[in-house]
Amino acid sequence: MPAGRSNHHRVAIVGASSLRGKELKQVLEDRHFPASDFVLLDESVVAGTLTEAAGEPTFIRALDQESFEGARLAFFAGTARDAEQNWNVAQRSGATVIDLTGALAAPGHSSVANAWIPSLGSVLPRRPSSKGNGASSPAAFVSPSAPVIVACTLAAGLGKFQPLRISVLLFPPVSEREEAGVEELEKQTAGILSFHEIARPVFDAQVAFNLLAGYGPEAKPRLADTRAAIARDVAAYLNGRAPIPAIQLVQAPVFYGYAFAAFAEFASPLLPEQLHAAFSNLGVKVAAPDEGPPSNVSVAGEGEIHLARIEPDPNVAGGVGIWGVADNLNVAATNAVRIAEELVAKPTE
Repeated sequence: MPAGRSNHHRVAIVGASSLRGKELKQVLEDRHFPASDFVLLDESVVAGTLTEAAGEPTFIRALDQESFEGARLAFFAGTARDAEQNWNVAQRSGATVIDLTGALAAPGHSSVANAWIPSLGSVLPRRPSSKGNGASSPAAFVSPSAPVIVACTLAAGLGKFQPLRISVLLFPPVSEREEAGVEELEKQTAGILSFHEIARPVFDAQVAFNLLAGYGPEAKPRLADTRAAIARDVAAYLNGRAPIPAIQLVQAPVFYGYAFAAFAEFASPLLPEQLHAAFSNLGVKVAAPDEGPPSNVSVAGEGEIHLARIEPDPNVAGGVGIWGVADNLNVAATNAVRIAEELVAKPTE
């Protein structure tokens, strides 16, 4: 660490009251990140809320121009609008920005930020134009969303076997729409069971006891928009380094946990054990032979992707079916913290 740099770092979390922000703070604490203190920031309506950080009571502060003073790292875990409006303020204050909202991955911002999935560094070659994966002092990093991490991990794990095609069907939980999505599913479930009219402000459709290939016309963003953003971010991250999978989404009536079903086809059959080993090398947890498949419940609080035993397809000679689940909040937060750990472990040039 160069002179003048402490071994402990002030960490700012924007969107501290969001589901992502709460999970991020918990993961930082669980992984014993070397933070001197946490600055918890959010919109003015929740400023002053009493909470805790590192076992000490603290308050959520309103986000303003002075919020990032002295911060080594600034995580954006709230709204995309907050990230768009304040990431450069944090960077000018000397903080390294790590965006979990997707705002800096969108067209118009992607040139200033580098997406990074540290767990894939051993199998995906460096992009020549990228500043990420260990390079010094970019303006910002993007920590991709859980479905992007899942799809890229599947592609990276399967890539060395040269698949003819990969497709991934993702089942997003309502917590991807933050507290509003969770509350809507709760109210819809209670309303249906009591034969009352159900509220639909988030999805503009009945999500309880249902599967949706699209939302109602008033829902924003549309499920098609979410699918397009995931597909865009996966293609941008892989960018010739691994095969790009087809992506489809079906909204599931679950609160937490991103389940997925994938299909891959190869020119000739592979032993499932070969695929299990490839994924295990990427930190993916593959079920043991005597274990059942993972579920939304079984992966709660886990920072890794979990896979069932991979099975050959009964109708396609070189095909395999893959089932897996990831804790959407924890996997995304863990990836962001791993980026931070990589950054503070290297000297700043």
